[in-house]
Amino acid sequence: MAEPRIFTSLDELRAAVGEELGPSDWLEIDQKRIDLFAEATGDHQWIHVDPERAAGGPFGATIAHGYLTLSLLPSLVPRVMRVENIKMGVNYGTNKVRFPSPVPVGSRLRASARVAEVAEVTGGVQVTTVVTIEREGEAKPACVAETVSRFYL
Repeated sequence: MAEPRIFTSLDELRAAVGEELGPSDWLEIDQKRIDLFAEATGDHQWIHVDPERAAGGPFGATIAHGYLTLSLLPSLVPRVMRVENIKMGVNYGTNKVRFPSPVPVGSRLRASARVAEVAEVTGGVQVTTVVTIEREGEAKPACVAETVSRFYL
């Protein structure tokens, strides 16, 4: 596994526009994580939480919620890139999110990222990053998200 790219200044971050970062190390998705996400969100659809029924379903096993996969970004992205020497960083949102392929229980996921844009905002910068979460052994990504973060000095 490669070490994360650590940006120690906003100038370094600006210079990284277009750069591919990662991939991160692998993270396994087990049923416990899926069940805990179902509890947290109230989404108990059988394709996520009923292994017996899901075994006969379209995916052959339970699958992670798409939003569970998206929720892994705060865990996976720092394994790819970090911004240091700032007062605060905040998640400002997403411009676009897609889930091109399912994540069956037991899958291993990892992330890569590309800094797409760095724009000035009052007190700091707004960074748009395209994050791709891939599933081991699958040609299509599990999630592609264009995230927006703000970093304040």
